[in-house]
Amino acid sequence: MALRPHLRHRTADTTDERPGPGARVYAVQRTGAVLVALILLVFGLLGFAGGLDFFSTEGERILGLSSNGLLSTISVVMAVVLLVAAARSPRVTSTIMIVAGTLFLLSALVNLAVLRTSFNILAFEFENVVFSVVVGLLLLTLGAYGRISGHLPEDSPYAHPHAVAEEDDDDLPSTPAEFAAEQAMREAERAVSLHAGTEDQRRRVAAMAQVHSRADRRRVWMSFDEARPLG
Repeated sequence: MALRPHLRHRTADTTDERPGPGARVYAVQRTGAVLVALILLVFGLLGFAGGLDFFSTEGERILGLSSNGLLSTISVVMAVVLLVAAARSPRVTSTIMIVAGTLFLLSALVNLAVLRTSFNILAFEFENVVFSVVVGLLLLTLGAYGRISGHLPEDSPYAHPHAVAEEDDDDLPSTPAEFAAEQAMREAERAVSLHAGTEDQRRRVAAMAQVHSRADRRRVWMSFDEARPLG
């Protein structure tokens, strides 16, 4: 039975114990999204706790920034969006961060133009503008990290966009253990195809040949690790 060649070769600097660059890309993006979300969530909830007027253009101080009820609501909604994105696939996380970063930068420009006017419905002050620029640039940088580059690592979730687009989000690896499993799967299939695989690799590759989806193949591989006796 012919082996499916779609799994890529293992990168030179990756071992079973250390996830490759692709896993680190997602870890950095997910961590950044969660941290920004928590800051926004705390800011928004403190605004609610302070009983701020919803459409006040004056605002009150929350964590050194001016806020009103509308800005508190937007902050909480954005925090929830980032947290949900961080729980999804790498591509969803990256896309949401890039979009959110762009919105923060646009908000900074628009609100800078309406400072000290009756159109300042988010009660922005200059400190808010600076905060929006910093958060916007941070989200854009993290969202683009490991994605917008001419030299992506082989195991990056963005290295082969056409292949990824054909798969469901649920098929993509999302944890360091799953990324490590896919690295090992690629090495095993390559070794078996060259008639140089170990007995364990041959058994695993034969078992994976009985299923078709990427997620199922990964589960089959990881089931061998779970069945392996400790010690």
